[in-house]
Amino acid sequence: MASSLPAAPASATRHFADDLRQRSDTALAALLRARPDLASPSPSTLRSLAARASSRTSLERALARSDALTLQVLEAVLALEPVFRAPPGPGTPGSGTLGPGTLGPEVVTRALGGAADDRAAVEAAVHLAVEHALLWDAGQTAGPASAPDLRTSPGLDELLGPNPAGLGPHIDPVPDGLAEAVAQALGPAPGPPGTGAALDALLAEAPGGARAILDALAWGPPVGVVPAAGTRPRDAVNWLVTAHLLVRSDARHVVLPRLVGLALRDGHTHRAPLTRAPEPQGRPVPRATADAEAASAALELVRRVRVLRGSWDENPPSVLRAGGLGVRDLRRLATQLETDEPAAAFVVEVAALAGLVRDDGDAPPSYVPTVSDWDDLDDAARWARLVEAWLASRRAPWLVGSRDDKGALRAPLSPDLHRPWVPRLRDSVLGVLAAARDGETVLAPTAAAVVEVLTWHTPRSVPPASAVEGLLAEVEWLGVTGAGALSAPGRALLPADPSRPADVAGALRAVLPHEVDEILLQGDLTGIVPGRPSRELARLLERAADVESRGAATTVRFSPASVTRALDQGETADGLLDELAHRSPVPVPQPLEYLVRDTARRHGAVRVGSASAYLRAADATVLAGLEHDPSLVGLGLVRLAPTVLAASVPAAALHEALRSRGLVSALEGPDGRVLVARRGVTGRAMPAPRSAAAIRMGSGSDVATRTPDPESLVAELRAVEEAARAGARARADAAEVAHSVAPASGIPLRGYRMVPGRPAGTGTAEEVTSGAALPSPTNGSRAAAAGAGTPAAPQDHGPEDDDPGTQHPADGLALLRDALRDGSTVIVEVAGHTGRLERRELKPLNLDGGRLRALDPDREAELTIAVHRIASVLPTSSTP
Repeated sequence: MASSLPAAPASATRHFADDLRQRSDTALAALLRARPDLASPSPSTLRSLAARASSRTSLERALARSDALTLQVLEAVLALEPVFRAPPGPGTPGSGTLGPGTLGPEVVTRALGGAADDRAAVEAAVHLAVEHALLWDAGQTAGPASAPDLRTSPGLDELLGPNPAGLGPHIDPVPDGLAEAVAQALGPAPGPPGTGAALDALLAEAPGGARAILDALAWGPPVGVVPAAGTRPRDAVNWLVTAHLLVRSDARHVVLPRLVGLALRDGHTHRAPLTRAPEPQGRPVPRATADAEAASAALELVRRVRVLRGSWDENPPSVLRAGGLGVRDLRRLATQLETDEPAAAFVVEVAALAGLVRDDGDAPPSYVPTVSDWDDLDDAARWARLVEAWLASRRAPWLVGSRDDKGALRAPLSPDLHRPWVPRLRDSVLGVLAAARDGETVLAPTAAAVVEVLTWHTPRSVPPASAVEGLLAEVEWLGVTGAGALSAPGRALLPADPSRPADVAGALRAVLPHEVDEILLQGDLTGIVPGRPSRELARLLERAADVESRGAATTVRFSPASVTRALDQGETADGLLDELAHRSPVPVPQPLEYLVRDTARRHGAVRVGSASAYLRAADATVLAGLEHDPSLVGLGLVRLAPTVLAASVPAAALHEALRSRGLVSALEGPDGRVLVARRGVTGRAMPAPRSAAAIRMGSGSDVATRTPDPESLVAELRAVEEAARAGARARADAAEVAHSVAPASGIPLRGYRMVPGRPAGTGTAEEVTSGAALPSPTNGSRAAAAGAGTPAAPQDHGPEDDDPGTQHPADGLALLRDALRDGSTVIVEVAGHTGRLERRELKPLNLDGGRLRALDPDREAELTIAVHRIASVLPTSSTP
């Protein structure tokens, strides 16, 4: 068949593994960075890397990170690949195929329906897909000047479905003239007659409604239901089937062939290329307004964390049996923080992430504030510690209050809030907010607009709208956004931003209002702070006053309770009045002075202390000097009366200490009667408090596995390949020597069976007399062991597959799927009933349900093997 496309090079049949092997070290390192799952665990060889890159799990992860344009490119290549390269059917030479031809970026651009301006974006998407090993170029071996010939990676057709871009299967035969019309539409100079004219010629004698049926199936899905018999639509369908414009898949359905679908679309696989992400929609916010709102939210978060630490220091809440904070404690905290429960739960979470509160590890456990330098930092440094801890966390505080699969309510600090995908989604949301700019204003996008943009970036992994809404609420509470738009402190969290300040705290200091160190005292026992109070003034007001309102100015009120709180913390009446007078531009009002002095006069009139045990004696001389004895200072003895002493230790410890000093004491009960000692009675053992390191480590679920350096791994794989080549040459020499000394009848060497149909030195040898199991050296010695290709270990299974490292199960399964797809054979090592490994050359027939059904060509028999019994799978090709 004539085609306007150039012929494909002879290298179009090379394998995907050969493409990876011929890539440069820089390209392989870029592949490992783009798809880090390929390097964990480390692949043993480049062939193992190719098998893992084409495995279903790895391809699913790669597609989940691909944007809409990349997916369109993959669908276009997958849809056009069989059309360009499909072999002609018997009796129909050339019908149904446009090729052979080169499927390059220009063909993909035209197939996507893009104009000349879209070619740069499509070529960039093609380059990215090739870099990520989702596409590979079969035309590179023909020389640097050869035209690109794109192909999809093995296994990609299973993930993108049988109908890529809504096109049906490629079925022969195709009506005359249709393939030429599609080739003309995809060619370098599309023009008349075009696919429309070709279809009009084919449908010239079609019954009414035939074109409408084709148009209904044109853009997918390509499967239709056959109308009822005796109707005009049924007659039209029958005519289309006879004309090979439709194909019956069964008695009730018809399928639109791929070339017919392309002709109906004028050669396009998609209506238009999605070359650009949609612009986020939102309301414009002035930058000054966003920064001011963000600064206010940041200060409020710092204040709430400070209130949280003070509240839990006085009254630590209990830890639930399943972990987390109880509902009643959360409601009480929300009242103290003057906010709702979701915001209070976020304050608890971010304080725990920053290490400011934790479980004390006692029995029963409680949440307490930790000892840190938090109080010594300014507001900006405190905020920076909170926001940096939030940025690196994997927890989802917005799930607090929802129910899990068992119907249980999720609580703050619960272990059930851990989600490994949260950092990636958080970075994506911040990226969308950073892109929402409009000159001197910034946009405040809605949650729906953010989801729309994220859907373009990852169409196969769209985040739930509830997660996006939760993250937008968190960045508002943190002060990363102000009035819904990204602020200057929030922009400092983006490492790719060229205007990032030196530190995050400095970005907040630049937008914070100036501190004030004075308070205007008034006669009604109130005070007004005209701005943001300094640290010293804030501490004073926190101790001695209660906040009534906040805003541009803060209003506080002095009361007997607030003054008593200051006196409880060590203040005196004169000291408190002097400090207030020093910070007030007006004298201290007389009502406030009377309040402070009257409260101080009544403070401490009745004193309360604690004692765990007491001493009493009939004669005061017996207790003389005990409270001043240096050896008994640890007992905390205090004289209450001439014959009574109080102690701070339990009665049993006091009793033992007095007995050791020589005083014959006796234990008495509350009624004054002497207690009788009983054997076998012991106190309850208290658990030791957990260390800070143990609390940080937790259960170990957050400990990330360390992946190897891509450059080092590529160098190691190259060393393995070079050592494998050296071993292959050594084995070839040994096999040639063995062939020269072997009998002419072809009797194999002792202990090995030669595979029929293979020349000596290149076939697969299987040990049949030795009872020793095959060795499995570690990965660390793979390069050295691969080079040890001596006759003492004649394993003729290909130079690259002499890798002595332990094979990852995914690599073996991927090789089995490749062999199943290509109809080739592989070398399978199976653990026998005695535990010894048996090596066979098999042709896989089916892999399903954890079992492999394969054909043994040597024995001409089928066998079924459980997958868990397969130790390794090696390709039969001896070409590295």
